[in-house]
Amino acid sequence: MNILRKNLNIKKILKILPHRYPFLLIDRVIKLSIFKYLKAIKNCTINEPFFQGHFSKDPIFPGVLIIESMAQAAGILIYKSTGQLSINTLYHFVGIDNTRFKKTVTPGDQILIEVFFLKFNKNILKFKSTAIVNKDIICKSTIIFAKKSFLN
Repeated sequence: MNILRKNLNIKKILKILPHRYPFLLIDRVIKLSIFKYLKAIKNCTINEPFFQGHFSKDPIFPGVLIIESMAQAAGILIYKSTGQLSINTLYHFVGIDNTRFKKTVTPGDQILIEVFFLKFNKNILKFKSTAIVNKDIICKSTIIFAKKSFLN
């Protein structure tokens, strides 16, 4: 079993994910087991632009961005497991199933994101994902990716 011995900090994450501010939603990877599991952190600060309009008097982290942060965590696990980071082969986020939001996330919260491989075959990857704040589950979902190859 190949287990991450060091955290993946933001510099290493930026080398893996194509996302950039304000859409980079993973701050650190704290645990990783190849083709099995990843645990990541998303720090939620009042400085993030969406809090101004969602909602200014009672700001909450948008649910769609919780899903996106889970997808980005799965993307890191895909890369670390397959070793593929190529302009000619990408894994596209193509679906979510069985998604449930349990609680809200507010500025100052730290989201722990856990993703577990459920299915891995040639072209489809499925993950069970959970977002947790203060030991409370805030969101659960099945995240689905499809492999897309591009010919030159």
